[in-house]
Amino acid sequence: MAPDPETAQGRDRAERMQAFLAGCGMAAAAVRPLAADASFRSYHRVHATDGRVLVLMDAPPPAEDVRPFMRIAALLAEWNLSAPEVLAADAENGFLLLEDLGDDLFSQLIQSRAVPEEQLYGAAIDVLIALHARPAPPDLPQHDAATLLAEVELFLEWRFPEIHGRGAAAAEADSFRAAWQQALANLQDTPDTRATGTLVLRDYHVDNLIWRPERDGPRRVGLLDFQDAVSGHAAYDVASLLSDVRRDIDPALAERMVQRYLRGTGLDPATFRLALAVLGAQRNMRILGVFTRLWRRDNKPSYTGWLARTWRLVRRDLNHDALAPVQAWVQQHAPRDTRADRMERRGS
Repeated sequence: MAPDPETAQGRDRAERMQAFLAGCGMAAAAVRPLAADASFRSYHRVHATDGRVLVLMDAPPPAEDVRPFMRIAALLAEWNLSAPEVLAADAENGFLLLEDLGDDLFSQLIQSRAVPEEQLYGAAIDVLIALHARPAPPDLPQHDAATLLAEVELFLEWRFPEIHGRGAAAAEADSFRAAWQQALANLQDTPDTRATGTLVLRDYHVDNLIWRPERDGPRRVGLLDFQDAVSGHAAYDVASLLSDVRRDIDPALAERMVQRYLRGTGLDPATFRLALAVLGAQRNMRILGVFTRLWRRDNKPSYTGWLARTWRLVRRDLNHDALAPVQAWVQQHAPRDTRADRMERRGS
């Protein structure tokens, strides 16, 4: 959420941005808004007088911190993956000047059919195969059971009141946590430690991937929005890609991508599919809370248009035996979310 340029805070931010660009020798560059996201970050395209085109990240402190982005970008580049190169940085004020990876987002190419959908998803899966062949740095935040439980509690905090018109009672909240603790315990029983302790990018989906066909192998996929990377289970980013709340994916295509991933990693299919269901449901139930918070707290109602699809994905994954306690809780306490259905019908 970029500062309003009409406010004193917004004007101060604009002056700091101009000072940063001047320090990079780009005082005369043309700067045009590029994008914003669900955080306080915003992006601008910088057209330098020498013809170069770069991207400026504006991540105002204290709400944002550019240093995790810088660290993960350097790590991905070291692993021969296509994160944007950081060309200049002012970490204190929250500005980065980045390599411009272009405009060919996977989501747009899929919609326009400019590149075969299967080719793009296959390339995205190949990135995860390469990424998960290496252990995550040991000092990254741990995406463990306690963290996963805390994340999914956003459903209780934000979505549950929208369904019932009240907050969850203590017994309802306690039974929710107990159900998820049982489901998440299944992840600790995996016999293959290669699936745990991998680098998890957390927002790995087609709106954060850019097609660079002139590059080789996994480097054909430009990576965005990875500053919240953690050390966790390999299935999380696969679920993020294939259980995408923003678009429908042909189940047959998704199954082929899961098989491609399993062939490339050699992980045990049964235990991986269990983790895929558990983490897919956890991620999307959390997102139900996040999207509601963006609507109610941050005045971003456009996110509510994805709530009904998110519910469909959650209910699909709850059919896995490992999620039986959570499914029972949902059937008792949230069998319907009529407001989400209405928002989808009217395209809110």
